[in-house]
Amino acid sequence: MAEAAAKTVLDKISQGHLECPICCCLFKDPKMLDCLHSFCLKCLEEMMSKQKPDTEKITCPVCRKETQVPDGGLHSLSSSFFLSSLVDEVKQQEAVLGEASIPTATCDCGKGKEATWRCLDCSDNFCQECWKVHGRFKYTKDHQIISLGYWQESKMPPAEHSKPITRMCTIHTDHPLCFYCDTCDTLICSMCVALDHRSAEHNFLKIDDLIRSFRSEVDNILQKFEKSRQHFKSTEKSIEHARNRLQKKLAQAHSDIDAKAEAEITKIRNKAKLLTDKVNEIGQERDSEYEKVLTNNREQMERADHTIAAVNDLMSQADDLELLELKPKVMHNLEFQKELKCELTNHGPSFICVRCHDVVSDAELGEVCVSEKWQLKEEFGKEGTGDGEFDWARAVACFTNRDIVVTDRGLERLSLFSSTGRYKTSVAKGDARHQLEAPFGVAVTHDDLLFVTDKKKVKVFDNELHFVREFTPSVDDADGRSKSNLRAVAVDSQRVAVADKGRKVISVHNLDGSLIASISNNMADQDLAISNFGCLVFTNYEGQSLLCVNFKGKEMFSVKTFVNGEAAKPTGVLCDDDETIYVVVHYRARGSCEVQRYNSNGAFVATVAEGLYNPLGMAFTPAGDIVVADRHSVKIFERM
Repeated sequence: MAEAAAKTVLDKISQGHLECPICCCLFKDPKMLDCLHSFCLKCLEEMMSKQKPDTEKITCPVCRKETQVPDGGLHSLSSSFFLSSLVDEVKQQEAVLGEASIPTATCDCGKGKEATWRCLDCSDNFCQECWKVHGRFKYTKDHQIISLGYWQESKMPPAEHSKPITRMCTIHTDHPLCFYCDTCDTLICSMCVALDHRSAEHNFLKIDDLIRSFRSEVDNILQKFEKSRQHFKSTEKSIEHARNRLQKKLAQAHSDIDAKAEAEITKIRNKAKLLTDKVNEIGQERDSEYEKVLTNNREQMERADHTIAAVNDLMSQADDLELLELKPKVMHNLEFQKELKCELTNHGPSFICVRCHDVVSDAELGEVCVSEKWQLKEEFGKEGTGDGEFDWARAVACFTNRDIVVTDRGLERLSLFSSTGRYKTSVAKGDARHQLEAPFGVAVTHDDLLFVTDKKKVKVFDNELHFVREFTPSVDDADGRSKSNLRAVAVDSQRVAVADKGRKVISVHNLDGSLIASISNNMADQDLAISNFGCLVFTNYEGQSLLCVNFKGKEMFSVKTFVNGEAAKPTGVLCDDDETIYVVVHYRARGSCEVQRYNSNGAFVATVAEGLYNPLGMAFTPAGDIVVADRHSVKIFERM
């Protein structure tokens, strides 16, 4: 079994690394092109024979890069000695295991003559005539040749067949190579130093010193490439997010168009089709642009990966002297790093919506909005203590009937307004019927249950502010050092999440208040949201950060918030159905605050609204507008 396993490993090595990409057989006399890819000399000669006679370059069939053919022809290309050694090593190991095929008794020339010799360098069998020819060629005359019968009987261990470690100078053949002339980019011996490279213009170094520097330089470049790879990967995720958002917006646009078309029945169906076609045309055009960006980035990385794979194979398999011989080619190929240019995501074109018109005379059904813009639609409230006035509007939520509920931290009051800002009713501290003390955060479920954080308890009301029930997310520690102080609250269709600033935890409950999980976290000090991608998103005011964790507490991202390049403090946070995150940020003085948009990875996308006074909590209306509690007023922004 051990021999079978070893044979399997050898087969995988042969197929993955030692087969010529052209003939798919083990390398024979492999030659290396400038791109660091290697091929059998015979395969390259066959390729050249199919080209025009005056062609001076050969194109790599793997990466399509061109290599200048030397004056001496393809024979003068750099030989892949390490590949030849590995091929021979694998063959010898197979022979030792008893699994390798016994070499044929005929010469590899294909003429059917009996083979009597074995070249250990080429791993080929020769008849008497081919053996003599093999010894006459300049580049094969020094190959080690033994009797084929002796080779079959002895199955000499690979170490006995391997090339000597010491390489001799090709000019002064009795002197070993021991220096590298950086001026001439060539290996030299001591005689070369004394005779041919002794002038001041020649700069030569000891091989050991230079190889350390060379390997270090290659390692640094590869590390930089890895950072580029991560950047490309992050950008690809951002592009995919933008494409997904575009598709969702396109679907919503279609839905809006269909709703308007159905209301006007047949007289507008033709116009609806025209408008749909226009939306689709824009959407396809923009999606095509995203696809081009993705394709370009991926093509760059694919070409880069080919080069890196070749360099990595070379760096791990070649010996030091071979590496130094190939240094100019390696460094030339690594120049691609400077040419890598990652096309970034343009989130602007990912937005598309439809604003429909009333159908009158020959007016069009609607117009296509090709960029996301927000405008102030409604504002109500002012500074004061009376009904409909605010001292410190802190949090907002919306019911399905579009009524808006607002908590006032200064007045310790919960107020209800219509969608146009008309005051309806309120619940204040001390009202025994409603059992309210100091409301802070609010959130509304799809079936109009209002969850309010009130000191140590979460209290539930209906859409007319009638008390329904309450529950206690956590209790104070026995020693009294950690006291509960509930702040933000968020809900989805099944869960309610509560941030306890006092005990530094985020607790997740079923809607009836029963505990699902408790996550230790001292960063959630302002607002909290549950995303539709299964995470908790929250803000840290003093830490100037937007954070995201899953329901087990694992951090998904943590990013700093900025305005005009300067650090800003986030307060309110809101998650849209298309995985977009909206964040309120405070910047310098009051009146210069913003609402910003981020993607699901925490990357800043755009500014939604500017010039807010002192914004805190946010909520979506059923129509998709954003409602902001802005200290002394409530502002409603609509998407244009």
